[in-house]
Amino acid sequence: MKRSRFTEEQIVGILKEQEAGQRTADVCRKHGISEGTFYKWKAKYGGLEVSDARRLKALEDENAKLKKLLAETMLDNAVLKDLNSKKW
Repeated sequence: MKRSRFTEEQIVGILKEQEAGQRTADVCRKHGISEGTFYKWKAKYGGLEVSDARRLKALEDENAKLKKLLAETMLDNAVLKDLNSKKW
């Protein structure tokens, strides 16, 4: 997955600029992002504070690690079942 140029703190700051009354197009032009990116961020980080955004990122990272562990375990389990099912 591509890494963002912006940290969670910066993203929340950009969203707050728009909430403060600036036009969306002006905020996007100022920071060099597309309006599509802005609205994706708004859907994900809208209404969050910086600490909430950090917590969200930490939970997403933990979830990715757990999914990877589960996939590896399921693969190992399938290999063991395959070996066990063969007649010796």
